[in-house]
Amino acid sequence: MIIDSQAVKNTCNASLETKGFCFYKSTNGIKRHLAVDTLGFPFFTHCTKASVSDDQGLIEMLSDNIDYFKSKPVNIPKITILLDNGYHPEKLEEELKKIYPQIMTKIKFKLSPKPSKAQKEKEVKIGFVPVKARWVIERTNSWIERCKSLVKNFERTLKNSTTKVNLCFVRLMLKRLATA
Repeated sequence: MIIDSQAVKNTCNASLETKGFCFYKSTNGIKRHLAVDTLGFPFFTHCTKASVSDDQGLIEMLSDNIDYFKSKPVNIPKITILLDNGYHPEKLEEELKKIYPQIMTKIKFKLSPKPSKAQKEKEVKIGFVPVKARWVIERTNSWIERCKSLVKNFERTLKNSTTKVNLCFVRLMLKRLATA
């Protein structure tokens, strides 16, 4: 499972309750928190104000879907959740244990590797170097942005924003099935 968030600007239609400012992305709007599989298809989606931290948004998303983890048998391998370096696994574990004490017997967090300067020099690359596994979720974000109504947040509530993202994924998966 790969997790990330995406800050999206609000339009004038968005209500005051949904507006927040993300200092990291300098965006006034909402954040879409996504959990996807290794092909980029969704496990969970959750929308928050942009001012909500990535850690808090992830905790909310996983708590909303805690029944998924409760139903997983303990004797199967743990689900690895790949995070970027904006998340803090220790804090996440501590907060999730308060919600469901056995959750860490079913999942484990892994920070995606960030290429070092030596690795960049060895590969003769400078500046930003993409991390291979992380591009799955970045590609998923680009799929979402192909839906014209999701380029910005036009919705009045966060629940409607989350539903619109889910509908986009339903449409995407139906198109994939139709071509198979």
